[in-house]
Amino acid sequence: MKYFLLILVFIGGMTSLALEMCASRLLGAYFGTSLYIWAALIGLILIYLTVGYFLGGRLADRYPSERFLCVVTAIAALTTSLIPFVSPAILSWSVTAMEQISVSAFLSSLLGTILLFAIPVTLLGLVSPFALRLATKDIARTGRISGSLYAISTFGSILGSFLPVLWLIPTFGVRRTLLIFGVLLFAASLWGLRPLWRPAFAISLILLVLPLGPLKNIPYLKYEQESLYNYIQVTQLPDGTRQLILNEGQAIHSIYYPNQNRILTGWYWDYFLAAPYFNKGFTPQQLHRVGIIGLAGGTIAHQFTQVYGPVAIDGVEIDPAIVEAGRKYFGMTEPNLHVYSQDGRAFLATTHEKYDLVAIDAFEQPYIPFQLTTQEFFTQIREHLSANGVVVLNTAHTTTDFRLVQAFVNTMSTVFPSVYTFNVPGTFNTEIMATMQPTSIETLRANLTQLPADTVMGKVANEVLPVVEQGHANGGLVFTDDRAPIEQITDQLLLDYIEHP
Repeated sequence: MKYFLLILVFIGGMTSLALEMCASRLLGAYFGTSLYIWAALIGLILIYLTVGYFLGGRLADRYPSERFLCVVTAIAALTTSLIPFVSPAILSWSVTAMEQISVSAFLSSLLGTILLFAIPVTLLGLVSPFALRLATKDIARTGRISGSLYAISTFGSILGSFLPVLWLIPTFGVRRTLLIFGVLLFAASLWGLRPLWRPAFAISLILLVLPLGPLKNIPYLKYEQESLYNYIQVTQLPDGTRQLILNEGQAIHSIYYPNQNRILTGWYWDYFLAAPYFNKGFTPQQLHRVGIIGLAGGTIAHQFTQVYGPVAIDGVEIDPAIVEAGRKYFGMTEPNLHVYSQDGRAFLATTHEKYDLVAIDAFEQPYIPFQLTTQEFFTQIREHLSANGVVVLNTAHTTTDFRLVQAFVNTMSTVFPSVYTFNVPGTFNTEIMATMQPTSIETLRANLTQLPADTVMGKVANEVLPVVEQGHANGGLVFTDDRAPIEQITDQLLLDYIEHP
């Protein structure tokens, strides 16, 4: 009995942390990832465990039997095994509640976490105090026994944090990973159960091999993959157009047209092409190297290659699985494109290249990673720009709320002499461009109006010139590595959009 109990404590600790890691991926596919989502998840998991510890101590004193503990863990295993099958409906309902009741992603994720994980995690909280009560026969050895049990549980938790992230989720997917831990926990409970529980264990084994379908049901889904960083989805529309969608799916990160001669998308990516024209007398031959932070499926790289020729492009994308999808489904095979699978800040810290243009289009939807928004980050960018270099960033606003845009203008104005904004018509996107040299809208207009109207850049000029504005710092918020409340502002924008679409 002693060794079976230790195994159960170990598997229980492993499953409790595995549930937390899997929960983050399930929530990320619907609400994105941010400090707020992690706070909701970790806070609620701790609440469930606290309740479990409290109840476990009381129940252990009242019903100190191995059978009772194994029934508890078997129920936890069954409820864990049900999560993969009920999570799409519950999380979709939570998203609908966010839209209809006008609550934030933070509160909606709270709701989803409560409904999915309250029962199994609370029951797992019962295991350690219950096991301590069962294992303690001599009060003089209580300290040694409790230390050993908690060490075993914690060691299981360590494995429960690494196994899903490094192997199980990328290999089998998040829902299959939950089923695996459900089966393991049930198997560890069998020693204390009556034979009538064996059919339930057989059911859990059957659930393990049942087809699950996609993590989310979206139209025209062609490909999906759960990577270390994202839930990746590729859709293909009836006309053959492909779109890259990540996580909760509220934005398109790349687009691919069957007609490879089609360059312009009608989206904000087109605006990036105009950035070098802020420099007086600019010609395409003066663009020698481009850096892209947030390469995704390579839409920007494809556009610059088509318009400017085989200019050297360094594309930085943190997720290797997105790079793989870009090459397979988005034609990201340009020989002039050099791909680096790492974080944008880490790349800038290690490269010695100078760029005539740096384009930043990185999102952990709906949030821009905070480390790519700060004064220190733009100072790094400045150090890697040529004398006439330009940096362009994509961000967002609502109909009435431009706080995020203004914060970026304030931040970039501390590093660059000239900053400009472009509110893309018909969207909530704002392009912000900043130049190494003092420049002007007049120079941009003079350069672009010389281009024939029927050319690609002539069409871009027709898009950008009516909406370009000088950006002015207002003495307000400046993002720094120490303080960059990007998630808070973005959540407020989302609420504002829900209330005033």
